[in-house]
Order: sequence, then structure tokens, then C-alpha cells
Amino acid sequence: MLNLVHRSQVTGVVISLVALVGCGTPVRKDSVPDRVPTISVATARSGVAITEIQGVGTAAWRRETPLGFTTGGQIARVLVNEGERVRRGQLLAILSAVPVEAELAVAQAEANRAASEVNRLGGLYRDGWVTKARFETAQASAAVSAAQVKARRFALDTAKVVAPSDGVVLSRLAEPTQVVAAGTPVVIVGEAAGGYVIRVPVNDRAAAALTIGAPASVGFEALGPAPLPGRIVEIGGKARQSTGTFDVEISLPADPRLRSGMIGTASMTAAPRLSSSRTLIPATALIAPRAGEALVYIIDAKNIARLRKIVIGDTTDTGVEVLSGITAGERIALSGFEKIKEGTRVSPVIRAR
Repeated sequence: MLNLVHRSQVTGVVISLVALVGCGTPVRKDSVPDRVPTISVATARSGVAITEIQGVGTAAWRRETPLGFTTGGQIARVLVNEGERVRRGQLLAILSAVPVEAELAVAQAEANRAASEVNRLGGLYRDGWVTKARFETAQASAAVSAAQVKARRFALDTAKVVAPSDGVVLSRLAEPTQVVAAGTPVVIVGEAAGGYVIRVPVNDRAAAALTIGAPASVGFEALGPAPLPGRIVEIGGKARQSTGTFDVEISLPADPRLRSGMIGTASMTAAPRLSSSRTLIPATALIAPRAGEALVYIIDAKNIARLRKIVIGDTTDTGVEVLSGITAGERIALSGFEKIKEGTRVSPVIRAR
């Protein structure tokens, strides 16, 4: 009986030892080292931000000249159509000369009468039969009549429209038998001497950043993928009242495929505005950018991530302009934001520029 009790007690002790071995000793969590995340980093650098300003505009001849008659009347002939190329001095339209010739004849007759009156009164004035005032009045009337003759001759000589230079007829605005007033445009000619430009509307900030002579490139979908080189030749001195934008003119090379009215996209190089005391960082480094501010992770000398707020400026193709919060040479995290937080040790890999 005693032997049986002793055996049962030994068995209980063995079972307890097995249970303890099966459960095992709890392992301290901090005894397993955390894996250090590998992230991509870049070095903040000093530099000049080259800003590309883009806009959509319309191609046109730089000088598109409306042409009309110096006097009113009925159009006799219009000798050109839209799209035709013209040469300097080429006759484009003719005004009916009948009324102008009649007016010239009347003016000439009046001038002859006034001249005869001056001759007649001149002898009487010398003989004392007429006063000096009457003779001077006759002389003034003769001068007015002579001026009228010159004006009517000028109107007859200019009862036609000629091309001021080589170019292309852009618009035909009148037809034969139509009665037009003096100065009413009959045709519009694009003068080849001025070449083609594209006019691009930009806002006031872009207009202030652009300069005359700055390079540009213009792409026209109708002409294929290769852009045309250009240069800024004019910046509007006043904003349009309707849109508040300024027109920027970019000269285009001579290309026979160009047509007035083509739509193109221009990329213009703005003047550098970033001083050497500021820095540039990649746009991918920004966390929650808003209202000119953002957060970034700075990787210190011990490879510890430090969250920092910065003030940012423009974002360009060369990077983000940092106004304050970072100095050149500091390392900034570009990836792995979901793996790190303030104080996290990281394994940085410098990204190649």
C-alpha cells in the first residue's frame, strides 16, 4: 500500500514537469531585434530653380494688316481670295472711280475759276479799284480750291488697295458692288516680313517671371510631335480686362506648314528667382503639403529619422524650392514613410540624381 502511494506521487511530479517543459519559459519581446527598414534618401542641395511656364495659344502672323480705301464708294473689283500669296505692290482691290473722277472735275473747275478771279482782281487792286481785303479773300479761295484738287487727285490715285509687302491674304471682307466707308477694311494681309508668332495668355505672376529674349519651345499637334524652337519677343504691358491675362508673343521659325489660327502649346523658360541661400529637394520627399508648408523626414548622422516642418515655394522640374527648415547637405527620406516614424533607425540608400 505504501509502495502504491509513493508510485502515484512520483507520477504526479513527472506530469507536472512535462507540463512545465511543454509550456516553455516566456521569451522577452525585446530580446528579438527589430528589422531596420531600408529607405531611399536624397541630399538637399543649393541651386537655381529653372521654371518652365506652359500655356496654350494661337499662331498668327506678327503683322496682320487690315487694308481699305482712303475714301468711301462702291467696290468695283476684289482681285484676291483668302489664302492667296501676294507680292509687295500687288493690286488687291479697286474702287469705282466714277464718283471720284466727278468730284475731281468739280474741284478742278472751281480751282480754275478761283485762279481767274485772283488774276482779275489783282489788276483792279493794283489800280486801286478794289480793297486789299477783297483781293486777299480771292487769294484764300483760290488756295482752298487748289487744296481740294490735290485731295481729289489723292482719292483717285488711292481708289485701289495694294499689298504693303509679300504675304498671305488672311481675310476677304468685302465683295464687288458693295459700298464701303473710308477706312473700312476690305482685305487683311499677313505680312511675311514679320514672320509667325504664337500669342499665349499668362497670369500676372508668369508675366513678371518672363523676359524678352527668353527661349521657348512650341508644339503643334497638327505638325507632329517635334516642337518648334522659339523666343519671347513681346510681353503685354497691360492685362486684358476680360480675362486679366497678359499676352506673350513667341517668334516661330519659317515653316511652310504653319497657318494662322493653329493651336499650340508653348513652354517658356522663366528667369531664375531662387537665390543660392535656398535649397532644392525632390517633390517625393514632401508629406502632407498644404498652404506653403509640408513635413519631411530628416535622416541625421546616426541614421535616425526626425520629422520636421518646412516652408516651401514653387515646385518645378528641378525640385521643390525650400524657403526655410532645411539646409543644403541634409539627407531627406524619399520612401518608406509607412515604415518609419519619429526616432526610427533606418538604413539609408542615396538615390542617384
